[in-house]
Amino acid sequence: MELVAKYNLIPGPNPDGTYTLPSPANPVGPPPFPFAHPAYSSRAYAHLSVAQFDGLIAAWHYKFLWERPAPSKVDPSIKPAYGESDLPSYPSHGAVIAAASRDVLTAMFPLEKDYLAARALEHLNSLMWAGEAVESDIAAGVVIGTEVAKLALARASTDGMSKAQTPKPQSDSIKQAAIDRFGWYWENQEIPQRPVGLAPLYGRVKMWSVPNVEMTRPGPPPAIGSAEYEADVEILVSHQNNMTEEKRRIANYWQDGLGTYTPPGHWNTIAFDYIVKYKMNPLRTARTLAYLNMAIQDAGISCWDAKYYYHYPRPIQMIPGFKTIAGTPNFPSYTSGHSTFSAAAAEVLSHIFPQEGEIFRQWAEEAAISRVYGGIHWTFDSDVGLEQGKDVASYTVARMATDGAE
Repeated sequence: MELVAKYNLIPGPNPDGTYTLPSPANPVGPPPFPFAHPAYSSRAYAHLSVAQFDGLIAAWHYKFLWERPAPSKVDPSIKPAYGESDLPSYPSHGAVIAAASRDVLTAMFPLEKDYLAARALEHLNSLMWAGEAVESDIAAGVVIGTEVAKLALARASTDGMSKAQTPKPQSDSIKQAAIDRFGWYWENQEIPQRPVGLAPLYGRVKMWSVPNVEMTRPGPPPAIGSAEYEADVEILVSHQNNMTEEKRRIANYWQDGLGTYTPPGHWNTIAFDYIVKYKMNPLRTARTLAYLNMAIQDAGISCWDAKYYYHYPRPIQMIPGFKTIAGTPNFPSYTSGHSTFSAAAAEVLSHIFPQEGEIFRQWAEEAAISRVYGGIHWTFDSDVGLEQGKDVASYTVARMATDGAE
């Protein structure tokens, strides 16, 4: 999450008004790679969390195959720093996490290779310093973590993300297709104008639990000039003219813009609080984060599919004199990313912590309306996005119910 925040900086224009995109072929840049926007971050969170969870499943298999006792059980002079444990120590699950995390994050944030190697070494050393594991426990955990990371990165290399950011001719053809279908199109409002929207083909990236992205594509938004559209114009203008401290607080709290963990990261921080509250063990923690982030990325893919299929203009493009209080993202309006990310996250967390479901769903609704208060989205962007996120999450929850953990 710290790396996402560090790299969540949108590339600015060159002196001549053109734009250069970050490239994994030249990570130093300028601009440096990656631009850790919400779509990129959700993918990074998902691959990291899934690798960690898969690694722990493998570790637990071998722990109970070999049943090597913890060092303190063999030598009473060893006093573990964090209390006695009856869990077999071989292989070390901490070492699995360290190795898998180091390798996945190095691929996602290549400029941080040395930093990540140092942190992983510190993590591995801490396991011995704490009296938790001996060298062979740690070495075995590193083997598992390294191999699991290879599998995660093999998936990432073929998931379609490398083609998500398109050249201008392809971006223009996507816009023209929407014009031909619906008669409208989204246009970037920045000056100088970016020639291409953010990740037009992210909606074609491989999903984790949804068989086909079109299965979660919502119906079309209101036609420009229709009664429903005009009613929404009035709602947004009313919010602009009657901005309250509370509306502004909500818009700012859920903004999660540049230099932050992004909306997917915000929902990870929420999950952390409840993982601690309910004292989850490492396996339950890893499972929670894996399914949470799988659902969040699937929600983002589904949302981006709708954004570029419908190519719907944002309020600032259509309402004369309209101003936002939260900037204007460089991609189409319908549906709201905040809404889909949040609804999907809330449904997964409600499944894992059913007694807390009401508060999770309330927060998802607040995240959705925050974008309307900020002037970023139409109300139907947010309302439909909530339903879209719930639909996506239903596939994740169904997968959870059959993994053997419940």
